[in-house]
Amino acid sequence: MNSDMITGIKENLQEIKKEIPENVTLVAVSKTKPIADIQEAYDAGQRVFGENKIQEMVHKYDNLPKNIQWHMIGHLQRNKVKYMAHFVDLIHGVDSFKTLKEINKQAKKHDRVINCLLQARIAKEDTKFGLLFSDIKEILFSEELSELKNINIVGLMGMATFTDNQSQLEEEFSSLAIFFKNNQEKYPKLKTLSMGMSGDYQLAIKNGSNMVRIGSSIFGVRNYIV
Repeated sequence: MNSDMITGIKENLQEIKKEIPENVTLVAVSKTKPIADIQEAYDAGQRVFGENKIQEMVHKYDNLPKNIQWHMIGHLQRNKVKYMAHFVDLIHGVDSFKTLKEINKQAKKHDRVINCLLQARIAKEDTKFGLLFSDIKEILFSEELSELKNINIVGLMGMATFTDNQSQLEEEFSSLAIFFKNNQEKYPKLKTLSMGMSGDYQLAIKNGSNMVRIGSSIFGVRNYIV
């Protein structure tokens, strides 16, 4: 689907939902988009939205229906966790044990358990954040993790390289999917595999993703302030 086509948000959502299996959760990436656009998607039945800046997500949380599930999908700065700890539904990009400890600390203040995904480094690019597979295993099976009662690691997240090379994308997605499956038996809480964005979500789903993060194919091109 061409994200530049002049179609409405509702129509775009309907088209995407036709394409993705029922077991795949659609996260509508609403970063930089105005509240009116999110409300339009909400009115069309969408309930899960992803933001990459905490202040922007807090503003939207304050001004939109309270049954929206807000996902933090951007790189997370520990000193900002406190601003979203009272409402965030899922944090995608956790890439250190220190960050898990901070999320746990802030969740405890609100008597909540916050769901988290550990971010795996699968891209060949140096700019991407994430943990090595060996680091993820170390965290999942550590004594220290069992002491954090206010977080719940429910899955893994990965961002593939920004490339048109389909075989490279497939290799990156499948490597995480295999690692995910291999560790589910030992760590049964692993239910969510978040891979795939507007440009590559179909390939990600083919390789085992059950959560996709789609923005421009729903809302159109992003509104960056120059």
